[in-house]
Amino acid sequence: MSGIVVVSGNPRPGSRTSTLAAAVGEALGGAAAVVEVGALGPGLLTPGDAATAAAVTAIREADVLVVATPTYKGSYTGVLKVLLDQLPAAALAGKRAVPVVTAGVAPQAAAAAALLAQLLGELGADVSPALPVVEAELGESTALAEKYAAAHGR
Repeated sequence: MSGIVVVSGNPRPGSRTSTLAAAVGEALGGAAAVVEVGALGPGLLTPGDAATAAAVTAIREADVLVVATPTYKGSYTGVLKVLLDQLPAAALAGKRAVPVVTAGVAPQAAAAAALLAQLLGELGADVSPALPVVEAELGESTALAEKYAAAHGR
């Protein structure tokens, strides 16, 4: 197992959602490997793509996954779904998964977080309470992450 892996489902690598997710990973236990789904580009849809295969391997070998996404059309991003669809059934069994969702308003974030938690649970993960965050709070990523870790264990 590889400790903590952060999966940022934002189509734009280096996004504020990714920054928040990395802060959560750090707060939960230190340095985390980061998978920027948006950086996988067309390889995400190309069978045998080395970078996508490496991302899937990192996810499968993690002890803890921090899976983050902005809210798009009321749910998680399509690129995140495409990556997670490459995992076989029960691939996340025995792993802790932390859903982190950003949105313009709190009800959107909470609704998308519930959908992401459901997807992670379908893959067998032990899903921790989600961290839904509104865009206005994204400047406080470190504080939000520390508060989450204090409330939900490291």
